[in-house]
Amino acid sequence: MATQSPAGWFLFFGRGTVRNFENMPCLPIFMGMKKTWLLFLCLSFILPLPAQTVKLLTWNIQDLGRSKDEAEIKEMVKIMRQYDLIAIQEVVAKDPAGARKVAELADLLNRSGNRWDYRISNPTQSPSAYISERYAFIWKSSLIQNLGSPYLDQDLARACFREPYIGKFRLKSHPEPFYVVNFHARKHDQQPEEEIQFFSQYQRRLGSDYVFIAGDFNLDDEHEVWNALKWMGFRPAISQVPTTLKRKCTRQAEYFNYPIDNIFFDRDVCQRLDAGRVDFVRSCERLELARGISDHLPVFLAVQLTTP
Repeated sequence: MATQSPAGWFLFFGRGTVRNFENMPCLPIFMGMKKTWLLFLCLSFILPLPAQTVKLLTWNIQDLGRSKDEAEIKEMVKIMRQYDLIAIQEVVAKDPAGARKVAELADLLNRSGNRWDYRISNPTQSPSAYISERYAFIWKSSLIQNLGSPYLDQDLARACFREPYIGKFRLKSHPEPFYVVNFHARKHDQQPEEEIQFFSQYQRRLGSDYVFIAGDFNLDDEHEVWNALKWMGFRPAISQVPTTLKRKCTRQAEYFNYPIDNIFFDRDVCQRLDAGRVDFVRSCERLELARGISDHLPVFLAVQLTTP
């Protein structure tokens, strides 16, 4: 049977299937062919892969800028290269090193075997320079086309401490463009719901049902502020799954903290194939090292876009 992981599509076979693929029903047609080609052709008929699938990743990379060294950037690339489009929050705005680190990520991704492109936002129009940030999008240009320049949402500049960054893209195998709203909410004790309440207007404002809302929301997916979006058909990629890291492990070897990072999608136009958090910590012994990369775990969502 076919199954899927964060890295993409993988095939796993029942006991004896690969060794005894001569017993597959398509054998008589290809009796004279080599086994390798036989297996390939049979699977092509039996297990077609979705042609309109996109794998999204959202990641709050804490203070992405001068503080990240070469080894940490390489660790980020190992994770990012498994996905098609990455929405990044917390790019340092006060120092040009933030933008340079995004460029460095894109450069290393381009050396990993695929073509990538990226865009970085201007600094957000925040109440204070200390909370202003940049956002970034990085995507596989071999699979995805960027339509126009991503932009900061000026209509929400006064309502949000850090106004969302909106990108319009098109999967080259799908006729309809889709939008990604990239957002980093204000802190939990500063009522981020006062910002998120406006997100139910995005499909109307953008004139499209293909809208993804990704980022660090500083509240969980069961908060009542999400009800308006859920009523419209939106669902979170993950539910009540902690995505931030504690400073120290508990006695029970637990290092997960709060479930505040997510990707919301409209299930009426997207079929969810897979989703989850990417746990690059893996053990308490690695927690300090991992927190040098970020105090947030990335969240991924793989969907198949429906055809209108």
